[in-house]
Amino acid sequence: MQPGYPNPAQQPPINNNMTMSIVAIFFFWPLAIPAIINASKVNPLLQQGDYAGAQAAANESKKWSKWAIIIGAVWLVIVLLCCLAGGLAGIMGSDTSTSSY
Repeated sequence: MQPGYPNPAQQPPINNNMTMSIVAIFFFWPLAIPAIINASKVNPLLQQGDYAGAQAAANESKKWSKWAIIIGAVWLVIVLLCCLAGGLAGIMGSDTSTSSY
Protein backbone atom coordinates (compact mmCIF):
# COMPACT_ATOMS: atom_id res chain seq x y z
CA MET A 1 0.00 0.00 0.00
CA GLN A 2 1.38 3.40 -0.97
CA PRO A 3 1.41 6.28 1.48
CA GLY A 4 -1.37 8.81 0.99
CA TYR A 5 -3.87 6.29 -0.38
CA PRO A 6 -6.68 4.93 1.79
CA ASN A 7 -6.93 1.25 2.51
CA PRO A 8 -9.32 -0.14 -0.15
CA ALA A 9 -10.93 -2.48 2.39
CA GLN A 10 -11.81 0.43 4.66
CA GLN A 11 -14.72 2.60 3.51
CA PRO A 12 -14.87 6.31 4.35
CA PRO A 13 -17.30 7.26 7.13
CA ILE A 14 -20.85 8.20 6.19
CA ASN A 15 -22.63 11.20 7.69
CA ASN A 16 -26.00 9.95 8.92
CA ASN A 17 -27.51 13.51 8.83
CA MET A 18 -29.16 13.05 12.22
CA THR A 19 -28.48 16.66 13.26
CA MET A 20 -30.06 18.02 10.10
CA SER A 21 -33.03 15.68 10.60
CA ILE A 22 -33.58 16.89 14.15
CA VAL A 23 -33.38 20.53 13.06
CA ALA A 24 -35.93 19.74 10.33
CA ILE A 25 -38.48 18.82 13.04
CA PHE A 26 -38.75 22.50 13.95
CA PHE A 27 -39.53 23.46 10.36
CA PHE A 28 -41.94 20.78 9.07
CA TRP A 29 -42.25 17.70 11.26
CA PRO A 30 -44.24 15.44 8.87
CA LEU A 31 -41.24 15.22 6.53
CA ALA A 32 -38.70 15.19 9.35
CA ILE A 33 -40.00 11.86 10.65
CA PRO A 34 -38.84 9.81 7.64
CA ALA A 35 -35.57 11.76 7.74
CA ILE A 36 -34.94 10.67 11.34
CA ILE A 37 -35.96 7.08 10.60
CA ASN A 38 -33.50 6.87 7.70
CA ALA A 39 -30.75 8.60 9.69
CA SER A 40 -31.14 6.03 12.45
CA LYS A 41 -30.60 3.20 9.94
CA VAL A 42 -27.15 4.37 8.79
CA ASN A 43 -24.94 3.24 11.69
CA PRO A 44 -26.48 -0.26 12.09
CA LEU A 45 -26.10 -0.83 8.34
CA LEU A 46 -22.45 0.22 8.53
CA GLN A 47 -21.87 -2.17 11.43
CA GLN A 48 -23.37 -4.97 9.34
CA GLY A 49 -21.01 -4.09 6.50
CA ASP A 50 -23.76 -2.86 4.16
CA TYR A 51 -21.99 0.25 2.90
CA ALA A 52 -24.36 0.72 -0.08
CA GLY A 53 -27.43 0.42 2.14
CA ALA A 54 -25.99 2.87 4.65
CA GLN A 55 -25.21 5.36 1.88
CA ALA A 56 -28.75 5.00 0.49
CA ALA A 57 -30.27 5.58 3.94
CA ALA A 58 -28.06 8.65 4.46
CA ASN A 59 -29.11 10.03 1.07
CA GLU A 60 -32.79 9.48 1.89
CA SER A 61 -32.35 11.17 5.26
CA LYS A 62 -30.70 14.16 3.63
CA LYS A 63 -33.44 14.39 0.99
CA TRP A 64 -36.29 14.35 3.52
CA SER A 65 -34.49 16.82 5.80
CA LYS A 66 -33.90 19.28 2.97
CA TRP A 67 -37.55 19.12 1.89
CA ALA A 68 -38.73 19.63 5.47
CA ILE A 69 -36.49 22.67 5.92
CA ILE A 70 -37.43 24.17 2.55
CA ILE A 71 -41.18 23.73 3.05
CA GLY A 72 -40.97 24.98 6.64
CA ALA A 73 -38.95 28.05 5.66
CA VAL A 74 -41.33 28.91 2.82
CA TRP A 75 -44.30 28.49 5.14
CA LEU A 76 -42.64 30.72 7.75
CA VAL A 77 -42.03 33.45 5.15
CA ILE A 78 -45.65 33.26 3.96
CA VAL A 79 -46.98 33.54 7.52
CA LEU A 80 -44.71 36.48 8.31
CA LEU A 81 -45.72 38.29 5.12
CA CYS A 82 -49.40 37.74 5.90
CA CYS A 83 -48.94 39.01 9.44
CA LEU A 84 -47.10 42.09 8.21
CA ALA A 85 -49.70 42.73 5.51
CA GLY A 86 -52.55 42.32 8.00
CA GLY A 87 -50.84 44.58 10.50
CA LEU A 88 -50.21 47.25 7.90
CA ALA A 89 -53.78 46.99 6.63
CA GLY A 90 -55.02 47.41 10.19
CA ILE A 91 -52.83 50.45 10.74
CA MET A 92 -53.80 52.03 7.43
CA GLY A 93 -57.47 51.18 7.78
CA SER A 94 -57.99 52.52 11.27
CA ASP A 95 -58.28 56.27 11.03
CA THR A 96 -58.87 57.50 14.56
CA SER A 97 -57.96 61.15 13.89
CA THR A 98 -61.47 62.09 12.78
CA SER A 99 -64.40 61.17 14.95
CA SER A 100 -67.92 61.24 13.58
CA TYR A 101 -70.52 61.39 16.31
